[in-house]
Amino acid sequence: MAEPTDLRADAARNRSRIVEAARDLFRARGIDVPMSTIARHAGVGVATLFRRFPSREALVAEVFAEQRAHCEALLHEAVADPDPWRGFRRLLEFMCVEQIEDRGFTEAFLSSFATEVDYLHQREVAESAFGTLVRRAQDSGKLRRDFAPSDLVMLLMANSGLRNAPPEHARDLSRRLLDYLLQAFGTEAAPLAPASPLGLVDHLVAQSGAQRAGAGVRPGPLVG
Repeated sequence: MAEPTDLRADAARNRSRIVEAARDLFRARGIDVPMSTIARHAGVGVATLFRRFPSREALVAEVFAEQRAHCEALLHEAVADPDPWRGFRRLLEFMCVEQIEDRGFTEAFLSSFATEVDYLHQREVAESAFGTLVRRAQDSGKLRRDFAPSDLVMLLMANSGLRNAPPEHARDLSRRLLDYLLQAFGTEAAPLAPASPLGLVDHLVAQSGAQRAGAGVRPGPLVG
């Protein structure tokens, strides 16, 4: 009969295998991978997976907790950068690369259930910090005055389409697109059409609802 310590060690190993398998699958295929597929890749039974993580939401939150914390740290570093234009550029560069390389991380923010695992408050804090970064970059004279924080949504929508390009080309295409946009965001570019009032939370949750409706799943409520 196994000792309690052996049982705890076995449970810890199972949890680790589940998280690693989910991370790999989410990264390549998105967060809608069947839980049974995750269990199979982890080498555990479905019942074991649900003992460790009673819902998909709990597993998604665990898989991306460290990555979210890293993103938040980068955002705050950008806001604190003595050169706000440099901070602005580095943040956008990171976000575009992350969006291309990790499908699951992007979809974790598109899911309607994200509001149920404390993502909503964190996104609101992130939007506020990004607004501060935008104002600092504008005050530095490098970022055009008519750039709106909601333009970040437009950038991410455009960049996300490049995930459909051949994998060996997607990152280079994303880098080139961002270079074009950064030139347009500079103070020497021509005036822009009016900014859309669409906010980051509005777009992400609405898009998730549309995706789930298309799959025959009733979307969660929109939040603003």
